[in-house]
Amino acid sequence: MSKILILSNGHGEDLSGSLLGKKLIQMGNQVDALPLVGNGNIYKKYNIKVICKTREFSTGGLGYNTIKGRINDVFNGQIIYIFKKLLLTFLIRNQYQYFLVVGDVVPIIFARFCRKKFFVYLVAYSSHYEGKLKLPWPCRYLLNSHYLQNIYTRDLLTANDLTNQLKRKVFFYGNPFMDVFLYRSKLSSQFSLNIVLLPGSRMPEMINNFCLMIDVLENLSKYRYFEEVEFKFAVVKNFPPEKISNIFSSTKWVLENNNNSKDIFLVMKHKFITVKFTSNSFEDSLYNSDLVISMAGTATEQAVGLNKPIIQIEGKGPQFTKVFAEAQRRLLGESIFCVTNYRNKKEQIKKTASLIIKIMYLIKLDKKFLIACKNNAYQRSGGIISSNGLTDDINYIINQKKTLN
Repeated sequence: MSKILILSNGHGEDLSGSLLGKKLIQMGNQVDALPLVGNGNIYKKYNIKVICKTREFSTGGLGYNTIKGRINDVFNGQIIYIFKKLLLTFLIRNQYQYFLVVGDVVPIIFARFCRKKFFVYLVAYSSHYEGKLKLPWPCRYLLNSHYLQNIYTRDLLTANDLTNQLKRKVFFYGNPFMDVFLYRSKLSSQFSLNIVLLPGSRMPEMINNFCLMIDVLENLSKYRYFEEVEFKFAVVKNFPPEKISNIFSSTKWVLENNNNSKDIFLVMKHKFITVKFTSNSFEDSLYNSDLVISMAGTATEQAVGLNKPIIQIEGKGPQFTKVFAEAQRRLLGESIFCVTNYRNKKEQIKKTASLIIKIMYLIKLDKKFLIACKNNAYQRSGGIISSNGLTDDINYIINQKKTLN
């Protein structure tokens, strides 16, 4: 049995790390996790031990965030928090044979500082952003370290690009966050279209995103056609019914009977639109959707991998900003549609509602449109393919080292 420590740097990275960890445990390894940003709850879901106290900051990471969000995190102790994690990692390094880094340059620095043999899944970087990946300093130097066993990427373009840049083989074996959809089947629906809404996962930004989406739905509610469309909000469990009801209390939306559905905890109606709320069946909701309205990170990447067209709405942050949204469009390609030219919030809402109607017509009437979404999914993330090759490769290298020793 080999003991492996996963170092991950963000919500999406925690998800990928937990899925990789689950497979490595099934192969006979012992796996612990040290999430550098966020609460790491997804690890606990898969019975992976989180070896430290965790804390979630408002921006959820160190990347595309507002200046105000970064400053707030600094004053709330993020830098000190990160250095404490670095010290902890160094102190416990000898308890593990290998580190598995999931994320970006920050956990790579941790692994190299500890002088441990490590694997890297570069889920945070892609050559699709600029056509050629520009690695931040000192990432290129660290990825040439003799401690690094193997590098894995989130798409084939990045694997080929880094193979040329680093003069060493870099591998693409699919994305772990797509594995949860491998064995699902499409459910029959009584509705003409199924639309899922993803307002994100971090408070209080999620509430602002949620209210913006509700404004868009109110703009659509005058059209009778939307009686035939199912709208479903996929929200995290820390957004309870009480908070949602309070938001609706000052609006013209009315509470509907949810028919005792085990997955739906709240149903609201306004004119011709009915919205259902779920927090337990995110994967099923996303898999069975025809269109996604999103202000989220990893969930949007999953939607693209599922061949879904996405309506993106630019927010005010601190994470899902105009800059973040633009970077996401560069990463995920032509499956994402967004209103970017508007003078004020009212115009943004009106144009987004019109864009939703336009994409709905394309889904129904243009067969080439969905084919293009499928091709885009393959190019950007590999589509729905198993990432077993990644964990198989790690396990093979670990066992090979054991044999040599």
